Amino acid sequence: MTTLYMPLFRSCTNLRSLAQLHAHLLVTGFHHDPLPSTKLIESYSQMGSFQSSKLVFRCFPNPDSFMWGVLIKCSVWSNLFQDAIFLYLTMIKNDQLHISNFIFPSLLRACSGFGDLGIGEMVHGTIIKSGFGKDTVIQSSLLSMYGEMGCLSYAKKMFDEMTMRDLVSWSSIILSYVENGKANEGLEMFRLMVLEGIRPDSITMLSVAEAFGDLGFLKLARLIHGYIVRRRIEIDGSLASSLVAMYSKCGDLDSAERIFLNVTNRSTALWTAMISSYYRTGRFAEALKSFFDMLDSRVEPNSVTMMSVLGSFAGLGWLREGKSVHCYIIRKEMDLEYDVLGPVFIELYMQCGKLNYCDKVLHVVGGRNIVAWNMIISICTEKGLLKEALAHLVQMQTLGLMPDSFSLASSISACADGGLLLFGDQLHGHIIKRGLSDEFVQNSLIDMYSKCGLTELAYTIFDDINEKSVVTWNSMICGFHQNGNSVEAIRLFDQMYLNGLEMNDVTFLSVLQACSNLGYLEKGKWFHHKLLTYGVKTDLYIDTALTDMYAKCGDLVTAQRVFDSMSEKSVVSWTVMIAGYGAHGRVNAAISLFNQMVESGIRPNQVTFMNILSACSHAGSVEDGKSYFKSMRDFGVEPNSEHYACMVDLLSRGGDLNEAYRNIKSMPYPADASIWSALLNGCRIHQRMDMIKSIEEDLVDIHTDDTGYYTLLSNIYGEEGNWKEFEKVRSLMKGIGLRKVPGYSLIELDKRIYRFGVGFTSLLQTEETFSFLENFQILAQEHVFYLENQ
Repeated sequence: MTTLYMPLFRSCTNLRSLAQLHAHLLVTGFHHDPLPSTKLIESYSQMGSFQSSKLVFRCFPNPDSFMWGVLIKCSVWSNLFQDAIFLYLTMIKNDQLHISNFIFPSLLRACSGFGDLGIGEMVHGTIIKSGFGKDTVIQSSLLSMYGEMGCLSYAKKMFDEMTMRDLVSWSSIILSYVENGKANEGLEMFRLMVLEGIRPDSITMLSVAEAFGDLGFLKLARLIHGYIVRRRIEIDGSLASSLVAMYSKCGDLDSAERIFLNVTNRSTALWTAMISSYYRTGRFAEALKSFFDMLDSRVEPNSVTMMSVLGSFAGLGWLREGKSVHCYIIRKEMDLEYDVLGPVFIELYMQCGKLNYCDKVLHVVGGRNIVAWNMIISICTEKGLLKEALAHLVQMQTLGLMPDSFSLASSISACADGGLLLFGDQLHGHIIKRGLSDEFVQNSLIDMYSKCGLTELAYTIFDDINEKSVVTWNSMICGFHQNGNSVEAIRLFDQMYLNGLEMNDVTFLSVLQACSNLGYLEKGKWFHHKLLTYGVKTDLYIDTALTDMYAKCGDLVTAQRVFDSMSEKSVVSWTVMIAGYGAHGRVNAAISLFNQMVESGIRPNQVTFMNILSACSHAGSVEDGKSYFKSMRDFGVEPNSEHYACMVDLLSRGGDLNEAYRNIKSMPYPADASIWSALLNGCRIHQRMDMIKSIEEDLVDIHTDDTGYYTLLSNIYGEEGNWKEFEKVRSLMKGIGLRKVPGYSLIELDKRIYRFGVGFTSLLQTEETFSFLENFQILAQEHVFYLENQ
């Protein structure tokens, strides 16, 4: 009789009709029959009322193993993974129940969904003890569980132990590799599957398309698309979505659009893939247009769709429109707890400068979603809100959220940018205690200590990393050259080159800047050659660095050639070329280039004016310098202390010391040591000690850490024989803890640069350097002897 009710279940299309059938079963007494009750549990869950399913289960007097299994399966359908595991643990306490193999596939899915490997391994042990270890369905479920939890070695072992590998198991192992960032390994498994004669279906090709998208190889992406077409594999909505994502990740948005337009019945997933493709490539306006077209087509978006939509509003900085969509999301009850969209809301409001709105989102998120907290810490760091970033790190921990690698890396970057060494040291201690060795964290520590001037400590961290990525090498090279250790930066690059390690545009950018600092032309040319042979694509930054390197090394012809070959020139590109001509006394060329820059529509900035004024100063072009200084405000540039220092230096070198002094007195803020140094240097050049005596009252109030200022002033007194004032200035230096920075020399031996000076005993093969100098001295003496005897 109970089977007569099965068609009635199929006729129930909503909760109301199902509830009426449930009431009828209660009246007739069939609710005590396992079959209708089990069907009720399943039907309620399918209609989204898992609470009703649990109520039916609890009212049943003695549920059997199958009914337990159905409730566990329904829990998994509702993503209540912890509930499913609790039901299983409750069930096994009942020794009278015989556990069937039906339970384990759903239970293993609950373990992977909950993310508890320990429980998963315990269930695996129970499966083996129960004699279900050779069940192909359970084996596939175990394979999927280990793959979803990132245990690829376990997943591969399960796959190898399977006696019969069907399409499902092959697809599962391929998916495991791809989803864990092992695209190459996943494609190798796909190749082996094809060789074994297993014909892939659209489900398999989902993972394959994702793998090619992750690798970003357009030619291979087109080959796999051709394979799908030749094999007549049905391109359904899911596969079309994967192909759209694959082409967009490979940079071929036109092909992605063609696939999208060829599908007539577009699903939410397909619309989402297309919107995400536009968003990923920075085409925010087109992403939003597609979203509105999606709504016009009466296709309902989901939370994944809204991630790209909100991200596009953030990219465009459209606050009002973003708030409207926020209201739409609330009305649709998409993500009431902000578990999915919380990070994107924070990105939107942070990009629009609404930190208070972000705090409201975080109030809803509370201590649940670490990704949202990571997002606000990261964006605050990017925007220079360093104290706010670190305050959110502390607030996050007070809510019981332990910072992960992303939180710590962003926070360390905030310490680096703000020079907050003490807080950074505390974070470093926290990292050591927790045993975190994440690459991002280590790179952030290298960057922080480098920016705080502690390159030795940064190098210690670098040296302790066993497997160094190109980012790690770049961080250390950049840290060296930013701290004036350009020789060490080049030596580190040489190690990369000799060991055949991966190098990218950032690597070359850093060492080119190091060559610029040293004026090391031959090595710079070698780097330029290697950059081309390695196939590193030059861009605006690389071309600008090459121009700067050649200009600072004195090869103005090559610098101009690189500059002229640039398809796009920024204000920085023009500025470094102007600086190159100015530094080598080519003031007319610098002025001509400045005029070309203005005519091309590029507005000069503060650094540009700094360089053109410096060029005029070095060439003694006083009138030109005055003209450019007066024109600064016409371009919206307000003169700062460096510009005034340049102007004072220009007038002082030209002998117009009174005009230079009037410029100092007309400044809108007090003159610093660099400006007074420019005037003092002019007085020294033109022997105007009377001028120095007249400004002594001004010099008394100067307090600076610049040793150059005190050294210049003391040397002027020394040249005049005024040793009393000389000793007074030197005593003042000593009293405030300053000492003259020792000079050093650079020499090149066997295409390597060595630096040495007074007290340099610990650096770089000193014995070899001194041996060379001794040999050089002997050769020089022999040459002099030869000339004298001719």
